[in-house]
Amino acid sequence: MQHPPHQSLQVAAVQSLHGRPAAVPKPRVAAREEDGPWHAEAVCRRDEAGLFFAPSKEPTAARLSREEAAKRVCARCPVMVACREHALLQPEPYGVWGGLTAAERRVVLARRRRRAAELRQAPGAGPIAAAG
Repeated sequence: MQHPPHQSLQVAAVQSLHGRPAAVPKPRVAAREEDGPWHAEAVCRRDEAGLFFAPSKEPTAARLSREEAAKRVCARCPVMVACREHALLQPEPYGVWGGLTAAERRVVLARRRRRAAELRQAPGAGPIAAAG
């Protein structure tokens, strides 16, 4: 089974920073086989690993510039939505995935939790209300 593209990118980025192999945690949940290997079509597999993961002690201006460059790569990716959902479901704590930074993914997850809580508390929340 192939792993999502960012895992190999993260390894390469860490190795290039330290000049030696580095251990990177394995994904916590494997991609479902019936979904197919969405990551095989990811544009980031062909781009520079350093775009998607921050080196240690990266200055803010450099981080913002790097993240914007990574998001431009994501914007032209045919599997951006699948990548984003993967990162939200894991949840991936680092890097740019599906065009979102880790901080942006935390905001999306918080909104989803809030929305789910609102739907649970809404009086008469039936299947139609839940679809919204």
